[in-house]
Amino acid sequence: MELSKYIDHTNLKMDATSKDIAKLCKEAMEYNFETVCVHPCYVTLAKELLEDSNVGVCTVIGFPLGMNTPKTKAFEAIDAVENGADEIDMVINVGALKDKDYDYVKSEIEEIRDSIDGKTLKVIIETSLLTKEEIKKMTEICNETFVNFIKTSTGFGSRGASIEDVKIMNDNKNEVLEIKASGGIRSHKQAIELIKAGATRLGTSSGVEIVSHKCDCDDNCNCGDDCHCEECKCEEE
Repeated sequence: MELSKYIDHTNLKMDATSKDIAKLCKEAMEYNFETVCVHPCYVTLAKELLEDSNVGVCTVIGFPLGMNTPKTKAFEAIDAVENGADEIDMVINVGALKDKDYDYVKSEIEEIRDSIDGKTLKVIIETSLLTKEEIKKMTEICNETFVNFIKTSTGFGSRGASIEDVKIMNDNKNEVLEIKASGGIRSHKQAIELIKAGATRLGTSSGVEIVSHKCDCDDNCNCGDDCHCEECKCEEE
């Protein structure tokens, strides 16, 4: 498993500076992360810094609350793509989902999907605010709207991704839809557990720490990516 390719190396802090984004991009190239995820105002900078690398540029739309109008979100998405974004992570209108206005939720997703010229679209549903049935329903909506990913969280909610959230998505998604887990992912062990549950992308600001994980076990350790040190049984084998 090439763990680095699962990671969207992320800095969505309110006080992120251009210097912070330069550091993020440098780390992404050094560790071969799949993308950097930055605020829309830094898309152009990130694209320039990552020129001639294999690292993509991801940004967020309607972030973090998702309560903009669909037209506003679509404008944001178009602007981001024109500035060089390769992937768009949009936040749904959770209130509309709670109202069971599924036509609104679907049409908003479709409007943004159709505005981004075939770029990768991830739909953030903020699982901390949802019931199990609502997570299932949103997975079904993402199936029906042919987006690329369903994504757990903004990182600004009361909690981030959980194994249970990802399992619900994985149990209800079609063969095409992928899962991005995000929010509160800080350890190698947690990353591996989320991937085992079905995530194919991880949004985290701790990517360097995760991929730099070193086993503290005996040199003869043979459990590879599944080794979590404190749980390692190599010495018993």
